[in-house]
Amino acid sequence: MFFQSPYPDVTVPSLSITNYVLQHAADFGEKPALIDGPSGRVLTYAKLAEGVQRVAASLHQRGFSKGDIFAIYCPNRPEYAIAFHAVCMAGGTNTTINPLHMVNELAHQLNDTGAKYLLTTPTLLENAQAAAAQANITEIFVFGEVPEVLNSNVACVTPFADLLQSDGQLPPIDLDVREDLAVIPYSSGTTGLSKGVMLTHYNLVASVSQNDGALYVEPISQDDILMGILPFYHIFGMVVLMSYSLSKGATVVTMPRFDLEQFLSLIQQYGITMMHLVPPIVLSLAKHPLVDQYDLSSIRSISSGAAPLSEALAATTAARLGCVVAQGYGLTETSTVTHIGPTVAGKQRPASIGPAIPNTEVKILDVESGEPVGVGMRGELCIRGPQLMKGYLNNPAATADCIDEERWLHTGDVGYVDEDGYAYIVDRVKDLIKYKGLQVAPAELEAILIGHEAVADAAVIPSPDEEAGEVPKAFIVAKSEIAADDIMDYVAECVAPYKKIRRLEFVDEIPRSPAGKILRRLLVERERLQR
Repeated sequence: MFFQSPYPDVTVPSLSITNYVLQHAADFGEKPALIDGPSGRVLTYAKLAEGVQRVAASLHQRGFSKGDIFAIYCPNRPEYAIAFHAVCMAGGTNTTINPLHMVNELAHQLNDTGAKYLLTTPTLLENAQAAAAQANITEIFVFGEVPEVLNSNVACVTPFADLLQSDGQLPPIDLDVREDLAVIPYSSGTTGLSKGVMLTHYNLVASVSQNDGALYVEPISQDDILMGILPFYHIFGMVVLMSYSLSKGATVVTMPRFDLEQFLSLIQQYGITMMHLVPPIVLSLAKHPLVDQYDLSSIRSISSGAAPLSEALAATTAARLGCVVAQGYGLTETSTVTHIGPTVAGKQRPASIGPAIPNTEVKILDVESGEPVGVGMRGELCIRGPQLMKGYLNNPAATADCIDEERWLHTGDVGYVDEDGYAYIVDRVKDLIKYKGLQVAPAELEAILIGHEAVADAAVIPSPDEEAGEVPKAFIVAKSEIAADDIMDYVAECVAPYKKIRRLEFVDEIPRSPAGKILRRLLVERERLQR
């Protein structure tokens, strides 16, 4: 049994993502496209389009050609959009990288994609140069002032501003929008370690078009001012803020990192009308006393994603701010959302992720038998549609594990669909931990833990946390006497801050199946009973 979207199908234009996003930029002219929240620096639509053209031409003149990879390793800022869309215009492929990544994590992504160039900020240049030394990077570009070069023995360092000095002349690029990649973000997918997700121009344009065609959701318009706190390296921020919002002529106010006081101040200062957030920020809006010191009356709606949002939290936030709060659901592998909770009156169901967006099919498979089930019956959520990724980079086996022969994506999430087509997520088949909306793979942390000389065996599970949603908790079988803090510090030196072990418990043994697989469900149940 298939569940169809209640919305009529939309036509997906055969355009590159950049041509789609900027097709009306000339009409918006001097209207602010992006504003740097901390400084107030404005990038107009005219300057955005001009910058994209100039940078694309500069890259082409440097020998950057179709299929080359350009890595972006920096926090949100207006110029991020120039770089991203310029790479697409030049026929290249972006790979977007979490700015919290440590050197080894950054080097892995650079090597896995075969990136030619790397773009970063002065504060991240040391990490960038160290990672470039481990990868075949010919040149590093830096936003803003280039500090004294920290290591002259690696790739040369060039101000990003130099790329804006070209004449903008770019020869025609022969793109196959259904096959050529626009971006390779990284995701742990439905299971395992981080993998490159191959998204074509068609995937991204489809996703934006589908977002706009969800008739129960208030569409973004040129009159809207949105908060750009979702990171642009993440598929949620990339598609909704850096593509959909700009295609509609809205203004996006960017923040490089979340600071509650600054966040609230910017909402008040710019009259933010719509926000796309993750549950930990929604929690702050619901409970933090600082919220009462600011005028947030301009907000009409909040859409939450990247991790589950409880019905109670949605209701509390909506009542406090006097706005609509809904949640959606999606994956990097589906170019952001597959479901969006309605924001129009009479269609809202806060506990639900909403119905499927246009052009999207859903089926629910019984977890044990793998057979399709009907209305109200629980099973694994599977998705099919034009937003579905091409596959995992350099990993056909992982692709085959995730996407079946009929192009159904098996999400690893357990849910059901009600009689009106609204979907609900109730559990996860997969082992991923969602820390503040960011994915943490237990297998990665377990591999690091096992590398410690005092650790005989280890398992990592999600531990419920009010603020973060979930935090990584380690169960450790020790070889010798060692403090929990010493082990957690050891892991923290190897991974980005959001991946750190936050809780640790010493045990006599790790429960395993006869085949040696960690029985995490037993540890999860143990943790549930203790909390």
